[in-house]
Amino acid sequence: MSVFKSTNNTNAAAPVVKVKALGDLKLIQRSILEFNQLRVQQTRVQAQEFKQVSSDKDLFLRAAGAVKPLLDNRSLLYKVEQKMPLSMHYQEDEKAVMREAISNEFDVSTLLECDELLSFRRPGVGPEVTRKLRRGEWSIQRQLDLHGLRRDDAREALGLFIREAHRQGIRCVRVVHGKGLGSLGKAPILKSRVQGWLVQKNEVLAFVQAKPADGGAGAVVVLLIPAWG
Repeated sequence: MSVFKSTNNTNAAAPVVKVKALGDLKLIQRSILEFNQLRVQQTRVQAQEFKQVSSDKDLFLRAAGAVKPLLDNRSLLYKVEQKMPLSMHYQEDEKAVMREAISNEFDVSTLLECDELLSFRRPGVGPEVTRKLRRGEWSIQRQLDLHGLRRDDAREALGLFIREAHRQGIRCVRVVHGKGLGSLGKAPILKSRVQGWLVQKNEVLAFVQAKPADGGAGAVVVLLIPAWG
């Protein structure tokens, strides 16, 4: 007894026919014919399906035109810059003022052009500026009173005051440091300190001791550089 089986790799299952006698050869031939016809039919169907898919793809490409694949943004990380609110900018500026390096050990005598009224002017500024300042030709627009403050608190308050006044375009201010009548030894402790601190401020153009009506020996009148200067 022999067995016929097709080894072709197709979708159709190959027929298995058992041959017991020579008379069964016709049965084998008929099975082979039917199997080949089935294979031909399947091949035609597959060819038609492939042709249909290709046609649909061509039709879509013609309708859509040239296309480019979209980027997969899921793999990208975007860092959004957080803008600092204006109020926080202001607070940061004020912190910078508190930290600014105004030395307590600065020797004001190295820069002061002293006269009987303890005036100061920047190099290149003529003496007429202090004369006009002393006569009150610039009106006092703002005042800071340092009475009762400790040295470090007074220094920070003065730095903040000068910085803010300059930022607002103010030209002339008065700083009251006191005459020291309430201090130990009746000495004006803050007077020389204030002068030394003012000399170190870039915003300060000149200063003079105030007129008696404006505080006399207990205050200084300060001229600031223009905000646009």
